[in-house]
Amino acid sequence: MNKFFYVVLFILISTTFLNAQDWITDFELAKSSAKENNKTIILVFQGSDWCAPCIKLDKEIWHTDEFKAYAKDHFVMLRADFPKRKKNALREAQQQHNNVLAETYNKNGYFPYVVVLDGNGKALGSTGYKKMSVSEYIKVLESFKS
Repeated sequence: MNKFFYVVLFILISTTFLNAQDWITDFELAKSSAKENNKTIILVFQGSDWCAPCIKLDKEIWHTDEFKAYAKDHFVMLRADFPKRKKNALREAQQQHNNVLAETYNKNGYFPYVVVLDGNGKALGSTGYKKMSVSEYIKVLESFKS
């Protein structure tokens, strides 16, 4: 019984990691990863527990297999979340980190707000939630690189 439990647990954890979007929450780590792997940073400002368009963007784009497969080879995904519910509050250090990102890249406080950055942190373009297919959304993100 104990062995069976561990096998099932291993399978569940493996499946979760294989299907999960690789989100980074540290800007410096995102920049170094982008430079090292010649990728673009996709910085996403979201309110995960209160912003309806943020939740739609998450479900319709970020969590799709098509986007995850593309992002794996082309993007470093950086999340700056601003939850409002107390139960979802971030650690103080993470909240401060996100506040600094917002002061730099999202001065108007838009949610969701997606900023495409190069490996040095230079903003190449920005967008938000758009009702479109995953492939169309990827084209929008890629258009800022040229």
